[in-house]
Amino acid sequence: MKSAFATTCLVFGTLLGSAVAWAGEDSDADRSHPVAFVKDSAITTAIKAKLAAEHLTSMARIHVDTDKDGVVWLTGSARTQEAADKAESIARETEHVKRVHSDVKVEKDG
Repeated sequence: MKSAFATTCLVFGTLLGSAVAWAGEDSDADRSHPVAFVKDSAITTAIKAKLAAEHLTSMARIHVDTDKDGVVWLTGSARTQEAADKAESIARETEHVKRVHSDVKVEKDG
């Protein structure tokens, strides 16, 4: 009885461990530096939250990505140059941001 239970635990433990490892794979993450990954995600999230707080509809079309060195990349489109400039300003003023690259295009809705 004890050996059957131990075998069952071993099989489930092995399967569960493999499933967790497989589910946790992320091609964007540098798993050798998980602290950097979490920090970069936090920077991206902080910028997105600040953009959302502006309540400008064009801000939703701006995409934010942060690399492992704290460099922020803004892409997408804005309705006005002022909105694009505001997004860049928000990113620059966010804590832990080292540099901002903006490739936001102005596209007025026709």
